[in-house]
Amino acid sequence: MVVDQNCHRLKKYFLLIILSIFFSSKSYSENYKFKKIIDLNDPWGSAFINDKEIIITEKKGKIKIINIISKEFFEIKHNLNFLEYGQGGILDIIYQDNEIWVSYSENRGDWKTSTSIAKAKLNEKELNFKNIFQANPPIDSGYHFGSRLVIKDDYLYASAGERGQGMIAQDPTKHPGSIIRIYKDGKIPRDNPKFEGKNLWLPEIYQIGVRNPQGLALSPYDGKIYLSNHGARGGDWFGEVKKGENYGWKILGWGGKNYTGTEIGPKWKPGFTKAIQYWVPSIATSAITIYKGEEFKEWNGHALITSLKDQSLRKLDFNDLSNVDETIIFKNKIGRIRDIQIHPISGKIYFLAGNKLWLMEKS
Repeated sequence: MVVDQNCHRLKKYFLLIILSIFFSSKSYSENYKFKKIIDLNDPWGSAFINDKEIIITEKKGKIKIINIISKEFFEIKHNLNFLEYGQGGILDIIYQDNEIWVSYSENRGDWKTSTSIAKAKLNEKELNFKNIFQANPPIDSGYHFGSRLVIKDDYLYASAGERGQGMIAQDPTKHPGSIIRIYKDGKIPRDNPKFEGKNLWLPEIYQIGVRNPQGLALSPYDGKIYLSNHGARGGDWFGEVKKGENYGWKILGWGGKNYTGTEIGPKWKPGFTKAIQYWVPSIATSAITIYKGEEFKEWNGHALITSLKDQSLRKLDFNDLSNVDETIIFKNKIGRIRDIQIHPISGKIYFLAGNKLWLMEKS
């Protein structure tokens, strides 16, 4: 009889735990809702140009301005010499003071391409872009262009993928596999690593050893720049951009393996930059942002990480680097998430996902 009573108490205890987990999860999931703004065709990058309009790129070659209130849009002509090849096409876009910058896979001839950056004055009829950066050498590959853009003060930061070439990311005489830092007009800062002791480094390179970095964000809180990076078969990560340092690809595997199943290297070892958070198996990290806004003000200062593979939004509280707290906000709701933007006034969240522009707001 005593045994039966104890078993009954244990069953009741575990049932209460399960119910509490279920209902707390349910109440959290009901804290937000999605609204579809507009259908798109393989969208990649986006940026608010005012509180009502957002400019977006489609990888296949179009640049559009969308009114998020009326849901009307128009296409802008442009002169980018791009080649849609594998993961390449027209990629990220950013806006500041009536100027825009775009990263794209530039057609360098004979199927060779580079992760290039061009700049133009915003003109709603036609954009006359001029190149301000080319990642050299051009490579015949449709893989791993990166590429995100961030402006901090007078500087433009960009992520350039290693184009599937592996150890090229350890060669600072070549751009692929690095973080780039230039002025907004393309000129080279004299305090980049090349001019401070790393003589072999190309003058535009700020950090090396990345693989396919598709997220880059400036924190409005600490002024630091953070990035996300695809590993191979496992080993995605989120970390900080650090001047003159090396994230270790392809010496390090970050916990992942080659697609053939063979080992790459250790997750981390001294002498290399250590990421803040790793994901094994891969989630296919995409765009990131450090949240600041009113709509989800309880998230202020936290990193929002989007993913392609498991179609998730993850929140990282990384104030204590020894105890990073990760929360999965949602999975498999709106498709593969390519980009994320925070509305400059409301703090509502906009996603490029599943060939659509989505709004996420509180219920």
